[in-house]
Amino acid sequence: MSGEPKTRPTAASVPQFLAEQGEQRRADCEAICAMMQAATGEPPVMWGEAIVGFGRYAYCNSTKKTFEWPLVGFSPRKNDLTLYLMPGFEGHAELMGRLGKHKTGKSCLYLKTLADVDAGVLRAIIEGSVRAMAPRRIGG
Repeated sequence: MSGEPKTRPTAASVPQFLAEQGEQRRADCEAICAMMQAATGEPPVMWGEAIVGFGRYAYCNSTKKTFEWPLVGFSPRKNDLTLYLMPGFEGHAELMGRLGKHKTGKSCLYLKTLADVDAGVLRAIIEGSVRAMAPRRIGG
């Protein structure tokens, strides 16, 4: 095994990928896409078959190899809209408390729909994530 990540940037069309989503999920994805593009100043890029990512940062895996991953990204998964916010949520209790209905993992924010959350708070969380990743950002 090479240790290379399976999820890499592709030339696949983000608009086509989003168009394949159901009407409500597509609208939510388009809104998140706009927030993430504004926060990073980067265009959306498909990473693998189902992640829309913005910008890049360098990370070192457990084998001490350095790879690239999106600064922020999202994926319309079956049960949730998953947002990838790399620094995680530690130190953001106040914002997370005002966000609305959500779940979190280490660096994942799970939403059922954007209607469940405060869009302004979500925007602030995304922008904070991008700022926190700035020292590790590649390009941009």
